[in-house]
Amino acid sequence: MAPADPGLARSADAGLGPDPGPGPGPDPAAEPRAPVIELVAAGYTYPGPPPVRALKPADLTIWRGEHVAIMGPSGSGKSTLLNLIGLLDRPTEGRLRIDGIDLGRASERDRAAVRARRIGFVFQSFHLLPHRSAVENVMLAQVYADLPRRRRHQAAMAALSAVGLAGRPDSLPTALSGGERQRVAIARALVNHPSLLLCDEPTGNLDSAATTGLTNLLGHLHEQGTTLVVITHNPAVGALAQRQIKIADGVLTETAPSAAPGAQEAQEAAEIQEAAEIQEAAEIQEAAETQEGGHDGALAG
Repeated sequence: MAPADPGLARSADAGLGPDPGPGPGPDPAAEPRAPVIELVAAGYTYPGPPPVRALKPADLTIWRGEHVAIMGPSGSGKSTLLNLIGLLDRPTEGRLRIDGIDLGRASERDRAAVRARRIGFVFQSFHLLPHRSAVENVMLAQVYADLPRRRRHQAAMAALSAVGLAGRPDSLPTALSGGERQRVAIARALVNHPSLLLCDEPTGNLDSAATTGLTNLLGHLHEQGTTLVVITHNPAVGALAQRQIKIADGVLTETAPSAAPGAQEAQEAAEIQEAAEIQEAAEIQEAAETQEGGHDGALAG
């Protein structure tokens, strides 16, 4: 499936083909444009009673290196979609693949291993341990990594540096601002080098200044190649994504992303600058031709 055609909300009646069965997925590093997430006619129904179809069957592909925003009102199915992508729930129909691994039917042990190593979670409420320092909170994400403590500490320090907190490793969450606590949470999500950074309302508890700082950080991480899926109510945050996927009544639709704030002004300024440079070049050329004509006239005289 081409990146320009994510193929959302196709009918569940489409044939799924034979089950590929368990097995390792493709090497993510070897396929820079490989899909990180694939939903194939995937849907979810809460058993009830009565049964509630929270996510209607749909196809969705998110490619490596993309920045995708998922937007919708409360009760639209955002949390259900988040739980499926984050491997917290299984689709009741269709398929789910992460890095090419079919996880809809995988064992809980296999799903937990993929969740721990390939998905980094960032939550609205930070979920930091209040009596542990910033670096210790980041190191907790490596509990199941087979690394000695010294190497875990080095990796956690590198992750804090990547989010601009190299100078606050020993600070407790209670001594950090909301924006700094969210940066610690992002460092914790990144420390295991996941295939996907899954952010659930990451700016929901931040003021406008901290929101701007955090969105700039997410943009920087995306420029470095991180695959981002951001679930948000904030239209300004959603507008920064390459793709905007909206969900309402359990139905996914994709809209063309809006221009990022200031993008139109920047384009207009660039056009004005270009026109000024063209005008200046024309004036220089005209002056040169006038001077050359005067020189030729003097020689002829």
